[in-house]
Amino acid sequence: MLILSYLGGKEKVEETELKHRIGFLYDVKSRNISVFINATREQDSGQYMCSVNVEDDTIRLDKNMGVINLTVLVPPAVPTCQLHGSAVVGANVTLSCSSKKGKPSPMYQWQREPPTLQVFFPPAQDRARGTLKLTNLTLEMSGVYVCRAENQAGSKNCSIVLEVHSTSTKAVIAAAVLGSLGALVTIIFFAQKI
Repeated sequence: MLILSYLGGKEKVEETELKHRIGFLYDVKSRNISVFINATREQDSGQYMCSVNVEDDTIRLDKNMGVINLTVLVPPAVPTCQLHGSAVVGANVTLSCSSKKGKPSPMYQWQREPPTLQVFFPPAQDRARGTLKLTNLTLEMSGVYVCRAENQAGSKNCSIVLEVHSTSTKAVIAAAVLGSLGALVTIIFFAQKI
């Protein structure tokens, strides 16, 4: 598809998405036919071909043509951090981090924030998937965990607060319910004896 041309001393920009964002960088008569693309977008990525034909010159395709590949990099979007599992002493949890945008695909790096700074490595951390597996939780593992999504175009962070509990909340509720039922049965039993 033709995007930009210079014929018969006139510059013409075709009706494409690039119409108001592309042009020759220098006066074409200077023989430098470099082009610019302003406000680049991811969809501008692709292969661009330049063809130069001078009047009264023999056309040789191998000499008169140039091809360049353009890849527009996109910084990662702000990632989303999530906790999977129950943060109870002795349990295992997985922290996940994912960014919906980024070209090339972002790599992820987890770290625990000060006062107990800690950086993680494989196999606990999967940099491509953005996961961090924490096993055999202890109370001391509570803290703020930060994930950085990063590629050549930039980086963004998200964080999650991990609060490790000594017992499961569900277990405490279940024990309280069972305790209450036991007390009620005991009261009913003594009420019937009287």
